[in-house]
Amino acid sequence: MSAVMSASARPRPDDGSSAIQRDLAFDGADFERVRKLIYERAGISLGTGKQAMVYSRVSRRLRETGHNSFASYLQWLEQAHGAAADAEWQEFINCLTTNLTSFFREDHHFTALVEDLQARSGQGPVRIWCSAASTGEEPYSIAMTVNEALGRNHGATLVASDIDTNVLTTAATGVYPLEARGLSPDRLRQHFLRGKGAQSGLIRVRPELARMIEFRTLNLMDARWSLGDPFDIVFCRNVMIYFDSPTQLRVLEKIHATMKPRGLLYVGHSENFTEARNLFRLRGKTIYERV
Repeated sequence: MSAVMSASARPRPDDGSSAIQRDLAFDGADFERVRKLIYERAGISLGTGKQAMVYSRVSRRLRETGHNSFASYLQWLEQAHGAAADAEWQEFINCLTTNLTSFFREDHHFTALVEDLQARSGQGPVRIWCSAASTGEEPYSIAMTVNEALGRNHGATLVASDIDTNVLTTAATGVYPLEARGLSPDRLRQHFLRGKGAQSGLIRVRPELARMIEFRTLNLMDARWSLGDPFDIVFCRNVMIYFDSPTQLRVLEKIHATMKPRGLLYVGHSENFTEARNLFRLRGKTIYERV
């Protein structure tokens, strides 16, 4: 069954959508229209039970833009042109992406990363791509691991991308609460500066760590990516779960094309790419090697 239903489809009477308290006009046809648009623009396959989430998130854009119904907003969005339309499409995508992250999440990956980095020592500077940077915890965790594994003057570079421009702004700033999850006291001392006065209770990534990372906006659905030289290592964790199978395969093919032979792809704990054996073979726990 296709991940995208007809825009004219209506939810069944027992789908629970009638229980949502709303002050803006929103019906089943609007929901299916949102599903279709986010699938076309970002590859995200929204489940049929996401009416409340869609209303909660997209209604913010209606209020910001002065629309009193989803039908009005979506018609305006589809018909608008120019820079203002491009900016609003980005806001539409931003509000429907999910960003859940922390420092050193799924820590077995970082243990494996140390081993792989050390095995590559002496083979030239390592290039890494973090394809779902979110608010920055993951790429900074990777950068910390690189520094700890290879010492100074390693020459490694890291590209960190995301489709959501709002989270990338937070990531590039590199400021987090002092109690941020996943950071040991030693890593706090080594890689962060503590805020004082009005900034008390906050930490900032040290400049030498931040300089390792190039943050950039990237939509995995774009026809072409221009990311420079091939990558030794790619992190694409907990991204594919939002795509249907055909979209997953298309994205994996494009990731494969950006990697060096025998490069490593780190994925989320619930992601399995056994159907892409011609592209990647399992190397370790949720780690794949480029064929």
